[in-house]
Amino acid sequence: MKDFTISIYKQLLQELKKSNYKFFTSSNLTFTSSPNLPFTSSPIHPFIILRHDVDRKPKNSLKTAIIENEFGIKASYYFRIGKESNQPEIIKQIADLGHEIGYHYEDLANAKGNYNKAIKQFENNLNYFRKFYPVKTMCMHGSPLSKWDNRDLWNKYNYKDYGIIAEPYFDLNFDEIFYITDASRTWNNEKVTLRDKVKSNFSIKIDSAFDIITLLKSNKLPDKIMLNTHPQNWTNNKFQWYKILFWQSLKNIVKKLYIKL
Repeated sequence: MKDFTISIYKQLLQELKKSNYKFFTSSNLTFTSSPNLPFTSSPIHPFIILRHDVDRKPKNSLKTAIIENEFGIKASYYFRIGKESNQPEIIKQIADLGHEIGYHYEDLANAKGNYNKAIKQFENNLNYFRKFYPVKTMCMHGSPLSKWDNRDLWNKYNYKDYGIIAEPYFDLNFDEIFYITDASRTWNNEKVTLRDKVKSNFSIKIDSAFDIITLLKSNKLPDKIMLNTHPQNWTNNKFQWYKILFWQSLKNIVKKLYIKL
């Protein structure tokens, strides 16, 4: 069994349930002012916030959404505004399965650093996604080809003025919640990840979904986790699996060079 397959994803969900983790969407949590942790004093743990960034190939996200529904799990799916992510029928189907829909915003990068233009785009795009779901949470898209960090938009504006209750990069304490991401089709690999990383006191090495499963079986994972996956990376199709591996490996070489500059 290879990593980044639907088969191993199912096994990972099974092991999380066996380990008695409670699954939450981002908006399920009661957020307080950063850097306070939701559920700090709550007996509801171990828990996992299951998040998916739908950068591309939304049909892959529909597959994981169906699997999670079969497991009785609800997750948060964050869609970009571009057509490579934004496919209305798929957004509707994922929402109908009971999952949370959020906005994967990249407005400052799309506006090339023009803050006034970016905030107008943000409001329009947020209202668009609210046609499908009452969006209450969002998370930034890393926009690795842009010099603009989309989070910087909130140096000038306040996202809570737009009815957003949380953005994980601002509203979660990652010294308390262990952040796991498969960004760039690797695991917590800051050498190839420009922006999808957090400051944290955790130093748990993960190289594959198999490592996560092993840690779960030996009770060596923290009892508060955010797991962020990019479903476009996950497939059981052998041709697609190797194609994704090849192209992402090339992209990661370029990203490594860019980050060093």
